[in-house]
Amino acid sequence: MTQQCEIAWFSALCDDDYEFLGVPDPYLQSSWEHCRNIVLRAEEGGFDNILLPSGYQLGLDTTAFAAAVATQVRKIKLLWATRIGEDWPPQLARRIATLDRILGPNAAGTGGRLNVNIISSDMPGETLASGPRYRRATEVMKIVRTLLNGEHLDFDGEFYKLKLDPPRIATLSGRCPAFYFGGLSEDARECAAEGCDVYLMWPDTMDKVRETIADMKTRATRFGRTLRFGYRAHVVVRETEEEARAYADRLLSKLDDDAGKAIREKSLDAANYGVQRQSELRGAAGGDGFVEDNLWTGIGRARSGCGAAIVGTPDQVLAKLRAYQAEGIEAFILSGYPHAQEADLFARHVLPHIAHGPLAI
Repeated sequence: MTQQCEIAWFSALCDDDYEFLGVPDPYLQSSWEHCRNIVLRAEEGGFDNILLPSGYQLGLDTTAFAAAVATQVRKIKLLWATRIGEDWPPQLARRIATLDRILGPNAAGTGGRLNVNIISSDMPGETLASGPRYRRATEVMKIVRTLLNGEHLDFDGEFYKLKLDPPRIATLSGRCPAFYFGGLSEDARECAAEGCDVYLMWPDTMDKVRETIADMKTRATRFGRTLRFGYRAHVVVRETEEEARAYADRLLSKLDDDAGKAIREKSLDAANYGVQRQSELRGAAGGDGFVEDNLWTGIGRARSGCGAAIVGTPDQVLAKLRAYQAEGIEAFILSGYPHAQEADLFARHVLPHIAHGPLAI
């Protein structure tokens, strides 16, 4: 039997939707209406989950958006991103429980539909070195997990010293939702191994994917834990490979290199290790931007963060996803430009042919 995976889409809350990369389009600018419509299209298309990203300088507030859109969806899960440097753990626990309640139960009635993408961020205007910043994120995950699991908290850490009972409001399951978390640096990997449930990777060559999964499994074992693995990538699927490659080229056809650089550097996270690896990937690609079969790095020319796309026919895209599954990937977070249009194409041409469903943690 074919292994099941979770297939998620992406709502462009952080001013990241284009017809032509790097060319601002008022029609696609982040707004309540536009980003809500992406979520609704993804639910209609049958996606299991949708990432609601967070960027301090960019776009909409993720928490306010998540609370509002939670009242308008019935089946899809929300992967709500939260920036740790901008929060206080007990408040965060209560906020997660409240969002979980607003969103409502899963189809089986066994729990909620909220998952949390933990981002180890600075406080805006302040800078904390990588090591302490990730150690702080680890502490936050431990504190929030304890409180949302309904346990008394007696925590004596480097950043937080707290003795608290759980908040009155609990999640529908009575347990802490799954923490999705990504980061490639040594500090980030240790944080993930100790604290998260689903370790997310940005696009990379298959050998690097294999290497990273093996490394993270070893690290998690040292903490007596096991991890699940997710993969964040863009996608361009068309009836023929020529059409898919032509559309990829079209996305970059109006990009000014200086504008692309400005976009890459706008994010507060633009200098982190993962972003640097995406830059290396572009540098290793051939003249057509492909670094291996069906993995195109051109998107990274106008985007900080996830900078490569799976490009090809429905069969080629399916084969690529299944190759990642064979290496241990169980959750995919996909996107494309424009996001609503590409969600429809993927939902029609790929989603019906892959066994998928919400990831059970």
